[in-house]
Amino acid sequence: MRLGTAAAVAATTVIGAGAAAVAVGRYAGDAVLKPSSDQPFPGDSRLTVHSVTDGRVTLTRSLASLRPGTYGLTGGGCHAVVGPVVHHTPHPADTVVRRLERVTHGTLAPGLRMRLTPQVHIGNPRDALGLHCADVDIPGELGALPAWFVPGVRETWVITVHGLGTTREHPMVVLPFLRRRQLPVLDLAYRNDVGAPPTADRVQHLGDTEWRDLDAAIRYAIRYGARDVVLHGWSTGATMALRAAANSALRGRIRGLVLDSPVLDRHATVRALAAARRVPRALLPLAVRAAEGHTGLPVDRPADAFDPAALTVPTLLFHGPDDTLAPWAASRAFAARRPELITFHPVPHAPHAAMWNADPARYEEAMRRFLTPLM
Repeated sequence: MRLGTAAAVAATTVIGAGAAAVAVGRYAGDAVLKPSSDQPFPGDSRLTVHSVTDGRVTLTRSLASLRPGTYGLTGGGCHAVVGPVVHHTPHPADTVVRRLERVTHGTLAPGLRMRLTPQVHIGNPRDALGLHCADVDIPGELGALPAWFVPGVRETWVITVHGLGTTREHPMVVLPFLRRRQLPVLDLAYRNDVGAPPTADRVQHLGDTEWRDLDAAIRYAIRYGARDVVLHGWSTGATMALRAAANSALRGRIRGLVLDSPVLDRHATVRALAAARRVPRALLPLAVRAAEGHTGLPVDRPADAFDPAALTVPTLLFHGPDDTLAPWAASRAFAARRPELITFHPVPHAPHAAMWNADPARYEEAMRRFLTPLM
């Protein structure tokens, strides 16, 4: 049932306006935090494909289609990879021409309605990137957690963990870089992901409970030969990495953290998700309150996702001012609290969890400098 319809139905029942508002708020709050790669994010816009030629795709002109860098293009049963904007190519004023890197699935044709996504690759590391990998099951508190293991010769493993609106396919953007450094990688799926155990409520807890699956991955890595680990998380995956670094019984084996667009202000993120998923404006406060309360998030401390004083390991933090889902002001304040441990890399012109996409070369160079002394 659409949220607007749910609101109308509830408002006309005999349970009363106040109870109806609370019920609809709970319904909307659950909808906001349901894991999905199909739901819109703040700033997402549907882009019409106007033409496809050899190595070029013409899209609707918008702030999204003008972003620099490399992105997935998905929709209409199709997935493609697009590169930077192509200048000095004749095109209508209301369109943008981008380099078409490849079509990975389906048929890219004029008229399709699509959106850009930071998830560049689909499939698995073997098929998408030609990397040797193994499918492994990690014992978690709710059941077996599927993961891809990409082997390497070093004793420091990197554990990658995706965030809101993506899957474990998203971290594949950094796998070629990590493979060149001969670092073993464990790419994790966690609770409520496809193929992973569901929770009773089937909603996101923004890292507050999901971090325990990352903790299970750390235990697995140590059991199978890792001397220590580096945690690399995007979005709520970055928040999970912070919580694991503070709470894991094996936190002494964590050498460092790489955080991309961490969710540090839960209230702002929940409100942005609710607005993006078209919760009626009048219900936004109720939906936000319901989402925070239903998941057990501490509504009295909505912005305090992690105490910087608990950080004990070197941390590389990527975030940018164009993130409308996880405000970068929280990341700037977080980095300012622990400058001796946190290296902060601002990334302009990048949406949520797309700091690599905006400038892959700069992102990977920052990672090289950070990881070299930790290996």
